[in-house]
Amino acid sequence: MVQKYQSPVRVYKYPFELVMAAYEKRFPTCPEIPVFLGSEILHESRSEDGAIHVIERSCKLNVDAPRLLKKIAGVEYVFFIQKNTVNWRERTLRIEAHNETFANRVVVRETCSYSVHPENEEWTCFEQSASLDIKSFFGFESTVEKIAMKQYTSNIKRGKEVIEHYLKELISQGITFIPRWSPPAAKDERAPAEGRDPGDILLDSGAAGTSREQAGSPCPPSEVASPDADKLDADYIERYLGQLTPMQESCLIRLRQWLQETHKGKIPKDEHILRFLRARDFNIDKAREMLCQSLSWRKQYQVDFILQSWRPPALLEEYYTGGWHYQDKDGRPLYILRLGQMDTKGLVKALGEESLLRHVLSINEEGQKRCEENTNIFGRPITSWTCLVDLEGLNMRHLWRPGVKALLRIIEVVEDNYPETLGRLLIVRAPRVFPVLWTLVSPFINENTRQKFLIYSGNNYQGSGGLVDYVDKDVIPDFLGGDCMCTVPEGGLVPKSLYQTEDEPENSDHIRLWTETIYHSASVLRGAPHEILVEILEGESVITWDFDILKGDVVFSLFHSKRAPEPSHKEAASPSPSAAGDNVQLIDKTWVLGVDYSRVESPLVCREGESIQGSHVTRWPGFYILQWRMHGPLPCSSSSLPRVDDVLASLQGSSHRCKLIYYYEVLASKDFRGSMSSLESCNSGFSQLSGVTTSSSQSQSSSHLSR
Repeated sequence: MVQKYQSPVRVYKYPFELVMAAYEKRFPTCPEIPVFLGSEILHESRSEDGAIHVIERSCKLNVDAPRLLKKIAGVEYVFFIQKNTVNWRERTLRIEAHNETFANRVVVRETCSYSVHPENEEWTCFEQSASLDIKSFFGFESTVEKIAMKQYTSNIKRGKEVIEHYLKELISQGITFIPRWSPPAAKDERAPAEGRDPGDILLDSGAAGTSREQAGSPCPPSEVASPDADKLDADYIERYLGQLTPMQESCLIRLRQWLQETHKGKIPKDEHILRFLRARDFNIDKAREMLCQSLSWRKQYQVDFILQSWRPPALLEEYYTGGWHYQDKDGRPLYILRLGQMDTKGLVKALGEESLLRHVLSINEEGQKRCEENTNIFGRPITSWTCLVDLEGLNMRHLWRPGVKALLRIIEVVEDNYPETLGRLLIVRAPRVFPVLWTLVSPFINENTRQKFLIYSGNNYQGSGGLVDYVDKDVIPDFLGGDCMCTVPEGGLVPKSLYQTEDEPENSDHIRLWTETIYHSASVLRGAPHEILVEILEGESVITWDFDILKGDVVFSLFHSKRAPEPSHKEAASPSPSAAGDNVQLIDKTWVLGVDYSRVESPLVCREGESIQGSHVTRWPGFYILQWRMHGPLPCSSSSLPRVDDVLASLQGSSHRCKLIYYYEVLASKDFRGSMSSLESCNSGFSQLSGVTTSSSQSQSSSHLSR
């Protein structure tokens, strides 16, 4: 398996030329980097005008590996080839390195770049990426991989410290300014420097470059500026997301890049992506799968709009014994739940499970919002909240089977879609019946979450080691012996007169979480595409669509016909009789493409997990058909061979089935706003989770598609 690393953007608040002078101090040897034993120049060249300077070096490294492994490998040191290309005109440095030792067994590639900050030309940005592919190593592949990754990550941040060390050394010598490169033909006050690179000027002049004070001197505090809207810089991560290891930073950046490529226009906020990575121990593949399922869930059930649309019924506000209450000692928002005083059976019977679930989801959405606010208030990353649960009054009534079932369902939904949002759970006044409830509930709670539980029985929560260790004394609620008045409802028994009757639907008019969604589900089977019909009565209308591929790969196409097709549910090879229940085929098998109907959009291959938005401006009235068909191997001609991926896909058999959710809308062209980010006119997107992202690629014809 190939190991990859991608750094955030690291910013030096010094001009590019000064940073380059500090960088050159690392050669030929660098005492600040113990593993770097030395280097020698293999090749050096300059362009005629001196703007481009290329140096190729052989670098000798000492690897911290077990003596036995070195003996088996037969080497004491490893050698890397490093090629540096500095462009003084563009003010960039590109570093490319690869291993020379064991090149046929291990492939290490690294690319680094220094460039000018896009928002401040007196600052310099640094980025780094690397890959490690161990093909074979005497049976010690896993050991070598661990050693290599450990040593590499330990030296990543050390690299920035070394540059800053040499920058301070230059400043201590009085060198705070190095003139920029200028072409030989330029005639100005910098004439002595014509055609020479700033590095040579520094060597010749010593401290002569001290005539100007530059941004290298101490800078006043400023807002963290991102070098690129699509990139993360290290200062931003530390300020808003917390301390991450280099590999954790890399996982965040790589998953974020994947989302930008597949979910353009609606990227979750960085702290949200980070929660899913933490929930899966920074395994990118597992975190991506979990996050994509959650994003589809949010989209399908419009969870992003809960805070705007959900208004708890009066009965819930009176009898639901939970509410927000200041924050704990770490600045986390504090939520208090008096579970022992809550009539869970009465609430379920009066409102139904869906209403309770929706209310809990609104609490979680509010919690994320409060975390962001506290991050800005306290000036440090706050990404989770604390929950204080009072079990005073808990009894066998709370173990009512449908109530426990509802609780387990809520836990499951929260665990899947709000991972790592609970920072600490304080359970106080746990009665004797609590172990029974805990035995039922704990198997459904993630192990990482369970480790955050602190349980106090009786009055053990009072005094040292209790609540005062986590919550300020002046915030502890009055009903727990504190001095703070708490506005959380006291609950009580829900009157039976408010219970729903047996034949009354659980979801009343104001409960619309699962039963109402603008998105439709569809299945695509081999030989049975899913198609929908859109009738256009006049030209210059706009058809917009938005769909997510939940399973499998599909091909999306748009066709036009002058006559109306007859919709029919087609039988297709499937593992069960109902597999094609949400599959409709419109184009008759007797129809001929180019005669009975025509293609108006080029086919678009959509991969599993991708989110697609697009639009098409119609040219003629008639019937337009949106089609999703299973992506399979193309017929191979005599001059081409089938791809391995296509052969493997064909071996999966006809029982394979793709799933998607979709929404479409027809707008008059004058009402269509934002073709580069379609569906602006409908309730689509991730308004609560998304940062600002804008990007779309224009397809052929008049359609705009964004992934």
